[in-house]
Amino acid sequence: MPVHNVEVARIFSRIADLLAIEEANEFRIRAYRQAARTIRDYPRPMADLVDDGESLAELPDIGEDLAGKIREIVRTGELQQLTEIKQRTPLSLTELLKFDGLGPKRTSQLYQELDITSPAELEAALENERLQALEGFGPKLIQRLRRQLAEGLPDATRTPLSEAEELAGSLVDYLRAKQGVGQVKVAGSYRRRQETVGDLDVLVTGEPSQAINEQFVAYEDVDEVLSQGETRSTVTFRTGLRVDLRVVAPESYGAALFYFTGSKEHNIALRDMAVERGLKLNEYGLFREDERLVGETEEGLYAHFGLAYIVPELREDRGELAAAREQCLPTLITEDDIRGDLQVHTTASDGRDTIEEMARAARARGLNYVAISDHSPRVAIVDGLDADALRRQMAAIDRLNDELDDITVLKAVEVDILEDGTLDLPDDVLAELDLCICAVHSGFDLSRQVQTERIIRAMDNPHVNILAHPTGRRIGHRPGYDLDLERLMKAALERGCFLEINAQPEHLDLDDVQAKMAREMGLTLAINTDAHSTTELDFMRYGVYQARRGWLEPEDVLNTYPLSRLRQLLSR
Repeated sequence: MPVHNVEVARIFSRIADLLAIEEANEFRIRAYRQAARTIRDYPRPMADLVDDGESLAELPDIGEDLAGKIREIVRTGELQQLTEIKQRTPLSLTELLKFDGLGPKRTSQLYQELDITSPAELEAALENERLQALEGFGPKLIQRLRRQLAEGLPDATRTPLSEAEELAGSLVDYLRAKQGVGQVKVAGSYRRRQETVGDLDVLVTGEPSQAINEQFVAYEDVDEVLSQGETRSTVTFRTGLRVDLRVVAPESYGAALFYFTGSKEHNIALRDMAVERGLKLNEYGLFREDERLVGETEEGLYAHFGLAYIVPELREDRGELAAAREQCLPTLITEDDIRGDLQVHTTASDGRDTIEEMARAARARGLNYVAISDHSPRVAIVDGLDADALRRQMAAIDRLNDELDDITVLKAVEVDILEDGTLDLPDDVLAELDLCICAVHSGFDLSRQVQTERIIRAMDNPHVNILAHPTGRRIGHRPGYDLDLERLMKAALERGCFLEINAQPEHLDLDDVQAKMAREMGLTLAINTDAHSTTELDFMRYGVYQARRGWLEPEDVLNTYPLSRLRQLLSR
């Protein structure tokens, strides 16, 4: 059975986490993390590369050793090395890494000294006050752990949208090629472009039959068949993702697509409108008694209520029905509106491609400008740029701009915000840049007031333009730090600064609700890929998805403007 890139990347990520807990060599751990990132983002399946006999060792961050491991996973579906590591270090320990404040060292300490291997055992140890005796587990950390346990960890059963896209795309292609299958669409939170997906709801048009469902349950990724019938079947994939298939008649397709796309709150609101008119709305159509009034298309369904068509990303019952009634829905941003990318990294810090390679890849994607924003020295896990190195990079960018046509490379930096709110580089070098991006990469545990004031103090610096990944969250791994975001947005607006929607699938920060709040306050946002390789420039679509869910129009986004206007907006 073909193995997906997401499965290979997941194995390498688990090895990296377990090696970190074992306090293995940092460079070895980093090699697995970088390899996982390369594989996850690579545009071609590793399985195809192996089948075609291509040299995996030539891929970025993949040498002969890791290439051999990829081939083993593709051919067997597993890696013996991971099996051996799990025998000495329980895989469940990686769940503890999701707690803010529990890095690999403290997780190892919990395991070695108290034999704690899971969040449940951690909670029991807190209740029995066993953690207080451990070195380094002071009152602040204990309180933070209690709070996180009370609030709940990120739902491990949900799949990041970027991973779900790979799995769903292959399934849709498979179903479309089968006899008797008409239209195929994935509904649910996937279609609404939520950042994580609980399961996949797949709708196909066709005649109810065992044949379509038999072909579905025979799909190569299916691990277990939970149910099978003529109109509906449910399976789980090898990754653990649950998938429901529903076969619907063409005359009900629009109603079914509406019903299974959701959200639940949006559906209830429209159903209540139907009830007020003496009608019944369900997955088969809109009915007056037994007469089906509409059902073939979603557009017809909304139009029957006098509503403009509402795109799936807006269907969260956040005012979209009232806006549709008044014909004043936003003209949402699309990827075609994006003119540039204002945060990318190169081999000068922790990126995998050179300035020229990133610039040419951005130009190939139709961008007019791209900002090179390597890290400053404070980020310990990468080789950041000090003032002298940054000036040398600026000179290299000037030379490259003399050579390139149809794209402008902007001089930038992602400079660390220190705990006192000052920046990691001197003002004189920041003044020479086209733009300055500031970011928090440490000190996540500061109080709400201190953290907020820290970032505002950084934005007081007249050279700062953009605050990157403003809340610092990592989806499924780390909650955002405590922050008065409304106060921060007001401060950015007053200072002529911009906040970012970071398009990295593990960040998507700001989230959709926060992006909508920023728009309503009149704050312009930037959508940046934070790309660390040429392939990651394709992450822009995830940032655009998030922006659309936040009701953003092109004029709400900084990097939809032409370069001349961008320079004006960046000038404080």
